[in-house]
Amino acid sequence: MDYGMIGKIEKAHRYAEERKRFQFNQLDVTFHGDNNDHHVKYVNKAFDCDCEFFVTHKRCGHTMALEILLKEMIPATEELV
Repeated sequence: MDYGMIGKIEKAHRYAEERKRFQFNQLDVTFHGDNNDHHVKYVNKAFDCDCEFFVTHKRCGHTMALEILLKEMIPATEELV
């Protein structure tokens, strides 16, 4: 491996630790839940999930898990307990 690539790898690791550098605009995820897979999207600063709970509450365990995972990389929503 050449020295240029080594420097880029080191920079990538540093960037990955600086979460505020990233802002997600869109995301399309298959979430492997305990019972079923769910399709979760993040578009226009809003989540959408195909689970029944999300339909009635506009938030669910799948979207909240992604909020936690993507903390500081998507606009803040209600504080999670």
